Amino acid sequence: MATPTPQPTREAILDAAERLFSQHGVDGVAVRDLARELGLTPSSLYNHFPGKQALYEAVLERGLRPIVEVTAASWKGEIRRDSVAGTLDVLVAHLAQHRHLGRLLYRALLEEKGSVQQLLNRWLAPLYSEGVNVVESAAEAAGWEGDEVAHLALGLFGLVFAYFVNGEALRRFGPWPADPSDPELLAAQRRFLEKAILRLIGPRPRGAADPNRRRTPNG
Repeated sequence: MATPTPQPTREAILDAAERLFSQHGVDGVAVRDLARELGLTPSSLYNHFPGKQALYEAVLERGLRPIVEVTAASWKGEIRRDSVAGTLDVLVAHLAQHRHLGRLLYRALLEEKGSVQQLLNRWLAPLYSEGVNVVESAAEAAGWEGDEVAHLALGLFGLVFAYFVNGEALRRFGPWPADPSDPELLAAQRRFLEKAILRLIGPRPRGAADPNRRRTPNG
């Protein structure tokens, strides 16, 4: 008697969906395409998820919930090297495990509408809110003006996600010698993020000149 072919796990389904949604968007992926990718029939896939929107929501929840939670739990009060390091350990490891998540988010922000946009807002709104809270609490001590906080939050969002969105694309131009998931590149990205975040929103040493102070016409 032939051994039955193992069925994909829920995580395998979400992995495939995350990749396909990041490449083609929600409208560009049919349930039959995803089922074919996994060696399932569409009806078998519906045994795991009732529809494509439910599958997309599960992809977003798996990808964004850990980021929202670690951001909310970290960096209360003063920005410290140990709290930044711990948060980045979690973020970089998570994004490396879900390397298509950043591209999915960027595509969704630019292209998706209607109910999909509502799902995206459900997860990105708290993520953005927590991120801005972190930046606002640290900005003044780091020498930033109030009207620069939104720009600073936007820049930090880009720092965290851009590596996983742009790294593979930039390989064609030469700066990236290996796949972005290469352990050495990931380690360098992790070190870069820690230095960049501490320099951007970490407290300045007492007596240090403020590099972000606006210059007046008289100097």
